[in-house]
Parts: sequence; C-alpha cells; structure tokens
Amino acid sequence: MAAGERRCVVLGRIIGPYGTRGWVKVHSSTEPPGNILRYTPWQVGRCGRWSPIGVAEGRVQGRGVFVRLDGCHDRDGAGDYRGCEVAVERSRLPDVEDGEFYWTDLVGLRVATTGGVRLGEVERMMETGANDVMVVRGDIERLIPFLPGTVVQSVDIERGAIVVDWHPDD
Repeated sequence: MAAGERRCVVLGRIIGPYGTRGWVKVHSSTEPPGNILRYTPWQVGRCGRWSPIGVAEGRVQGRGVFVRLDGCHDRDGAGDYRGCEVAVERSRLPDVEDGEFYWTDLVGLRVATTGGVRLGEVERMMETGANDVMVVRGDIERLIPFLPGTVVQSVDIERGAIVVDWHPDD
C-alpha cells in the first residue's frame, strides 16, 4: 500500500496455479489456515503494487487452501498470481485479546533489553515451528524468540517498544 492508503495486513501468499480451471494454491498465515477465506475483499500485491480482487470460490483440503479469483478461469491466468502476497484491510480483522498481537503490529517496534540496551527494531517475524521469532535489525541481526513471559517481558504498541530478557551478545 502506498503511504496514506488504508492499512492492510498480509495474511498469506499465492504459491501458484492449482489444476487447469483458474484455481491457485495459497499459503495462509492465519490459524487455522482456512480462516483466510473469511476475510474479503483481498488485495493482491507484488513489489509494493496492490490491487483489489474478489474471491469467486475457495475451499480447504487438509492444510491446503485453494481459491479461484474473480476473472481467473484458466491455468495461465492463475499463473500470473504466483508469488503475490494476499492482504486485507486491517478493519476486516477481529480485535486481538490482551497480550495478543498481529505480527504486523510488532514490525518496526524498538527492542531493548531489561537493562536498557537497545538491540534494534523488529524487521520481520518468522514462524519456526517451535515458536515465533523476531528478526531484530540493529548493529547486527538478531533472532529473538517471541516467548511472552520468558524472553519477551513487555510489548507496548503505543510507545513502540518491546523489552526482552536477552543478552546483547546473543
């Protein structure tokens, strides 16, 4: 989204075509993965260019999410969306409970140790299977587990700050 446009949250990415009738396979970051189908309309984007698009049909098979986008009727058309991110307007998402955060809210926050040593800013979040990890860019890049109550001592979205129990040399 360009500056000044409505804030969108990336919920997944289109992996590529599925079948011959315009369907695509989607990697969903929602939990469970099928929840991505609940949030419409979608914005699809690549390299900072976003376009609205409707979901004509969608289904979940196992952990896979499959979608036919409006106007997409064959494999070639579906292939044009390979690698595009899928986002929705923030207002379409449910409010989070206390102590819960959308990853997008954490990106850009300043990270400091409990002793006040500034480590950098959250560049992005990643899922490892065991736990979520903050990629913190400062003087060096640090991978810090997002474990509230053990590593993450506090998150203050309003102040733009995260305090972690983490040694600066780790």
